[in-house]
Amino acid sequence: MKYKILLLGAGELGKEFVIAAQRYGQTIIAVDSYAGAPAMQVADAYEVINMLDGAALDMVVAKHQPDYIVPEIEAIRTEQFYQYEAQGIQVVPSAKAANFTMNRKAIRDLAAKDLGVRTAPYRYATSLDELKAGVAFCGLPCVVKPLMSSSGKGQSVIQTEADIEHAWTYAMAGSRGDLKEVIVEGFINFDYEITLLTVTQKNGPTLFCPPIGHRQERGDYQESWQPMPMNPAHLEEAQAMAAKVTAALGGAGIWGVEFFITSNGAYFSELSPRPHDTGMVTLAGTQNLNEFELHARAILGLPIPSIDLKQNGASAVVLATQESAEAPVFTGLDQVLCDPQAEVRIFGKPNTRPYRRMAVALAFGQEPVEQIVERAKLHASSIKLS
Repeated sequence: MKYKILLLGAGELGKEFVIAAQRYGQTIIAVDSYAGAPAMQVADAYEVINMLDGAALDMVVAKHQPDYIVPEIEAIRTEQFYQYEAQGIQVVPSAKAANFTMNRKAIRDLAAKDLGVRTAPYRYATSLDELKAGVAFCGLPCVVKPLMSSSGKGQSVIQTEADIEHAWTYAMAGSRGDLKEVIVEGFINFDYEITLLTVTQKNGPTLFCPPIGHRQERGDYQESWQPMPMNPAHLEEAQAMAAKVTAALGGAGIWGVEFFITSNGAYFSELSPRPHDTGMVTLAGTQNLNEFELHARAILGLPIPSIDLKQNGASAVVLATQESAEAPVFTGLDQVLCDPQAEVRIFGKPNTRPYRRMAVALAFGQEPVEQIVERAKLHASSIKLS
């Protein structure tokens, strides 16, 4: 069983997926918009194209004739996935799922309107005036996000009416692709957020990883930890919502389903049809299979007998502080690796810019998860870029 997989998006999550899939004997072609992307460094071959250029995407698909197309980012001409699927290429998890989840509008309407899943109140806006109307509907404070973006780019919280114009400008600057529209959401007074990694299989039941807690800044995760202690009833509610939405989208693979958890229960927030950045905590050996191994097994139809929690773990990101056209030199690794229950993953990105995620520090063990989070944060702060 050897297949050719076209990976669309070659960042740090794609890199770990390539490693996992190759260990199961697969051939991977990594595609991204710049040379030297992390997944390209370990893939069997690579291509550099603008994936919003439909002709360029068609050319790469025709050249490599893949068995699978695995999207790992949002900025892709996902509408073309339907024709690839018609050609007999398996789009992961499905062409419908990739189209719906690459656009916050489609997935939110599916969840809230079609499936009746509980979400925050929301409106869409294609202009500053429409944003003002959306804010009036949702109330203050509220959250504004581009319909297409990644890693929190363009997201902001509107506290007062004076913030609206800046929020619109910031959202447009952070929007990926050529879609210039935002979603404005009423603010949920949540106790915490979770990512519920959900695995749909070709020949097996839907499975759930232990919930992952995380903290965000600028819309991007800073630390994540597993498991997130939570009310079992709220977890069951989130699992039921995740199963409902993923079943409606179809296909096999891992999904990062995000929820706000309140005293009243779970609110569906977002969904990604691929490994999730907060799920990098699973690289700390928290589970018997990390999220990338689960994704590979689900895609290939390999058995996943169970997902078992092995130990507590946490991840903390290492960010660049300045712009540089060259790959940085990392120092402080010796200090981190003196801890026998710590690890570091350097992504291998070829250049830096402020707040760009360059590495992740991992900590694990049997002590309370709160202590492991502090250990991961300390290790991340010890790693310097120059």
